[in-house]
Amino acid sequence: MPELLNRKSLDLGCNDHPRNPYNYEELYGIDLAAQTISGVTYVQANLALDAIPFENNYFDCVTAFDFIEHIPRQLLSLDTGKTRLPFIELMNEIWRVLKPNGTFYAVTPVYPSAAAFQDPTHVNFITKETHGYFCGDSPLANMYGFVGKFEKLRAETVVHKTTLTAEKSTAKSLYNFKKSIFKPQSLSHILWELKAKK
Repeated sequence: MPELLNRKSLDLGCNDHPRNPYNYEELYGIDLAAQTISGVTYVQANLALDAIPFENNYFDCVTAFDFIEHIPRQLLSLDTGKTRLPFIELMNEIWRVLKPNGTFYAVTPVYPSAAAFQDPTHVNFITKETHGYFCGDSPLANMYGFVGKFEKLRAETVVHKTTLTAEKSTAKSLYNFKKSIFKPQSLSHILWELKAKK
């Protein structure tokens, strides 16, 4: 009998239903509210202000479903009077806690979709090209303090309901293609699948 790999997946902003698109053996979740979720290691934290409370190279996967659009791009620190860049800080934290070649799987409303703007708590508008600031040998976000490096596996506009699992299938591709032709506004989200290069 093959030994379980005990792969670990962390879902950011999980509320009371953390997602596990790769179906990994150990599931962790983080959110603002206090929760008790059966079968999940849960931590309460504010990721716009705090580091991810896990050690370096701990997770095989970090996921963020409808989460990164809530992380501010800039904040003024009242303690220091200096500007902070919480989104850059979060991307650093995601890269830090991922194992080498670990995956960041994110699904977020994409500009100019109405889904990007309709929720008044959306403060970080993601475009089809935002992921590029965190990818490649010399990511553009380095100039803002990003210290990691990701490789793009996928970055594509999608119908949200096709993203709950990470499996790639012809049926999903055809569904998204059909929507892009007949109902393009339904491609309201972008899917990032990025590999941590270390």
